[in-house]
Amino acid sequence: MRKLLMFFMALLTLAAATPASAKRSIMELPPFERAVLIIKKFETLHKPKHWPYVGYGHQVQPGEPYRRGVQLTEKQADALLRKDLCKFCSLYSQYGKDSILLACLAYNCGPGVVNKSTVLKKLKRGDRNIFKAYTAHCRYKGKFHKQLHLRRLTEFAALFVK
Repeated sequence: MRKLLMFFMALLTLAAATPASAKRSIMELPPFERAVLIIKKFETLHKPKHWPYVGYGHQVQPGEPYRRGVQLTEKQADALLRKDLCKFCSLYSQYGKDSILLACLAYNCGPGVVNKSTVLKKLKRGDRNIFKAYTAHCRYKGKFHKQLHLRRLTEFAALFVK
């Protein structure tokens, strides 16, 4: 019962994250656009104090043109988010309809975590019963984090295709 309640809370959160000017449901959007909205909602636009993270949670890598103390505009951050998400989608493209879900997890946790995860191991075996394994990725510094759990529920509700 508790899981069902959390699932519905995630759906309500997702509905609240949809811009008021949008006349259609988030579920009518393509999965990639749903993923972008979810990431934007949970990451928010990072400020210079969040260095080495810029935009919507992009971790600056050596050689990239981003400078400490400079905040990206919303347009720049959106473009960077889409570029990163495309990269992760192509990394997991062999998983077909599950690639966007894996890409969202990789965007937040990193591909190293995803590649070692029970989620990926189950999908490799053809087992799509991944709800519990997917929503288990909700720890920060070893402790359960309620917002991360809500994020996983939201991602699963909006992006998992049966």
